[in-house]
Amino acid sequence: MSRGMRRGGIAATIQDNNNTNLLDDEVIAQIQALEGVECAYPEIQFPAMVKLDDNESFETIQALPAKICKSGLVKLKEGSYFDTDDANSLLITDSLLRRMGIREMENAIGKQIIISTLSSDLSMENIPNILMAQENNGLPLANKDYNFTIAGVIERVDSPGPSPMMSEIVIPSGTSQKMDKISITSVSQIFESMDQPQGYSMIGIQLKDPKYADSVKKWVNDSGFRTFALIDQLDQIKKAFMFMDLFFFAIGMIAITVASLGIVNTLVMSILERYREIGIMKAVGASNGDIKKIFLFEAGLIGFLGGVFGLTLGWFVCGFINLIANIILSRQSVPHMNYFSFPLWICLGSIAFSILISLLAGIYPTLRAAKVDPVVALRHD
Repeated sequence: MSRGMRRGGIAATIQDNNNTNLLDDEVIAQIQALEGVECAYPEIQFPAMVKLDDNESFETIQALPAKICKSGLVKLKEGSYFDTDDANSLLITDSLLRRMGIREMENAIGKQIIISTLSSDLSMENIPNILMAQENNGLPLANKDYNFTIAGVIERVDSPGPSPMMSEIVIPSGTSQKMDKISITSVSQIFESMDQPQGYSMIGIQLKDPKYADSVKKWVNDSGFRTFALIDQLDQIKKAFMFMDLFFFAIGMIAITVASLGIVNTLVMSILERYREIGIMKAVGASNGDIKKIFLFEAGLIGFLGGVFGLTLGWFVCGFINLIANIILSRQSVPHMNYFSFPLWICLGSIAFSILISLLAGIYPTLRAAKVDPVVALRHD
């Protein structure tokens, strides 16, 4: 059996050897006492039937401390967070509200919502029903309804990341402890015996600063648990992006080389076509410096126009891709995002870089134009 800790700062997985290592309240208290730990909380999830107005939906409810919700890891779209861990309010995702017929999020704030939980019922009154298996009462289960008030609407999180929110509904952790429920957060828990010591499936740890990650991970590992932290993947992510950067750098260098050759070819052809004109300019008093300025200006103008055109084309292409991506992801209730950014310094820098490359490419044609012999040029037909 394996259990774990994840989300919030550090994610960890415990390797339970002979059931001696359990993630329980004692472990949470020990972790909370470690230097640099801001908050440690168990992952509590349980199935329940949710009723809002005339709509019902079977959902997995998650319990989180109010401190974690208010830390900004849970993105609030409307309303407010619940104030305390014992509050009788909850947070609900915008996607679940839409599925339950509410399109305007502000209309959901303050509404009453009923959460119906399942719990074990081994009471004397239910034993005859269990033995006789009459209709739907053959299982040792009981329903219990709890009334909550919707305090806020939050964003749904579909991808792994720093957010600890993994369900459509979040309730205060203190309130969840008072509820009669069956908590099943992994398939393995279904097959665990009733007399087996029970612990949390996962514990989230939020750190005050990433610099404490190594010391906290060492303590967790020394305690017999295995940790998983997003910061551990940072080096691998950096390596992946490094290879991507090298790949795009190679493509960019090829594009710059081709563009430079194109500019050289354009200016050389311009010199050949204007050979006689260059001779006339030199004959009437134009110096080599004047000729160089003319062709360098033309090279810079080509770079400027090319940079502006390329930037505009890139902006339209990225905007089109961003639009298509949001249309596709919106069907999965993913909030609208801008996947591409065009800050001013990048725009101006790309144009300046384009001009610089054009000026460098124009050096050879400029020198060639300055060396034109006016006598030979005037005889040129």
